[in-house]
Amino acid sequence: PARQFFGMKNLITMRHLEAMNKVILATSMMVGYAYLTELFIAWYGGNPYERFAFLNRVMGNYSWAYWSMFSCNVIFPPLFWFKKIRRGIPLMMIICVLVNVGMWFERFVITVTSLSRDFIPSSWGYFTPTLIDALTFIGSFGLFFTLFLLFCRWLPMVAVAEVKADMPRDEAAVKGA
Repeated sequence: PARQFFGMKNLITMRHLEAMNKVILATSMMVGYAYLTELFIAWYGGNPYERFAFLNRVMGNYSWAYWSMFSCNVIFPPLFWFKKIRRGIPLMMIICVLVNVGMWFERFVITVTSLSRDFIPSSWGYFTPTLIDALTFIGSFGLFFTLFLLFCRWLPMVAVAEVKADMPRDEAAVKGA
């Protein structure tokens, strides 16, 4: 959307978007490998506390968050293996938003599941967000978009060197005439 809104279709081409989709695909595979490593270490590590923490994430009260995180970060990005999806702007946008949602769920899973099942069973509980939590979450979006739009207003969105590299060269200027 920013590419079309700011009139940068000539600067940010499909080649750039396709390259970024390949980066997302590669990082998705790395994240999937990290998730499988976490499973392997929890299962074969012999530490009952670590195994409990992992099983609590996967099958506990917050399993919905874990599986949302896993599907957004590992299941959907491999769709970029298909060139038709990798070059389709609407599907590209949907998958990229899902990856962002998955990254948010990863922070949620790390923070909330660790705090909900403590070493002291009397402090175990289920996190329910309050109005303050929701307003803080919404405010973080507002702050981000404010800073992003200020950045777009006063600083170039595309590096000047990139623009110069993609500009057609004048043959007379190159030959020194």
